[in-house]
Amino acid sequence: MLANSLSVTPPAVAPAHGAAPAAASQLIRVEQLGLIGYEAAWAYQEQLLAHTLSVKTHNRQAVEAGHAPQATANYLLLCEHPPVYTLGKSGKPEHLLLDEAGLATHGATFHRINRGGDITYHGPGQLVGYPILDLDNFFTDIHRYLRLLEEAIILTLADYGLRAGRIAGLTGVWFDFEEGAPNPRKICAMGVKCSRWVTMHGFALNVNTDLSYFGHIVPCGITDKAVTSMAQELGREVPLAEVSARLLPHLSRLFEAELQLATGHPVLPAPVSDVSA
Repeated sequence: MLANSLSVTPPAVAPAHGAAPAAASQLIRVEQLGLIGYEAAWAYQEQLLAHTLSVKTHNRQAVEAGHAPQATANYLLLCEHPPVYTLGKSGKPEHLLLDEAGLATHGATFHRINRGGDITYHGPGQLVGYPILDLDNFFTDIHRYLRLLEEAIILTLADYGLRAGRIAGLTGVWFDFEEGAPNPRKICAMGVKCSRWVTMHGFALNVNTDLSYFGHIVPCGITDKAVTSMAQELGREVPLAEVSARLLPHLSRLFEAELQLATGHPVLPAPVSDVSA
């Protein structure tokens, strides 16, 4: 346990097929970063990713040398951002409908990033989650990983009496998701990167988001569906801290993980480059 931290422990259940047995490596450190610039959060993700990959390299060398491997850490960063548009590797620049002057007028920035997916918006009132998980600690299936993130959001929305689900072929969480529904609208966008089974980037749940910013992009490259927020659906604003508190137990149960809420960033040791015989 971390000092002054809250532990959220899932019920005792057998590990799912392909999951690692329960161990310290299935603990996820949850950091509440508050309002933070996109570039700063991205750099922090990259730092955590690089350190985890260095441990995995060390472990491969350790096993070859007959030594025991070291457990890798898992993190979940929760935050919100000042207005920013991000374009994934497969996105089209023309899906941003603002030039530099337009971005400045709306107080927004723009970044090309290394996740999958097209263009999306992050801004105040949106709950953004960045899991940096070593899926070797859980299961090595990126599709299952995405579906569990979606399911955690779906269950959280159900806690508020909101019925959400998936649309085939479209990653994320939607209202009016059934085939033929009159007004499908996205409530949560997702885009991830996975390196040697270590994840980064993640999800963006519109809680009290100013939806007018989505009018300046083609959200996720989708032209025929709307975007919504919890505030719009409920007719009232919802505290982000409350939504986070409801989301975490669902993530804990679905990933069969123990979550620890912490303040402050971890002090990462220097990467280990080799193992002596």
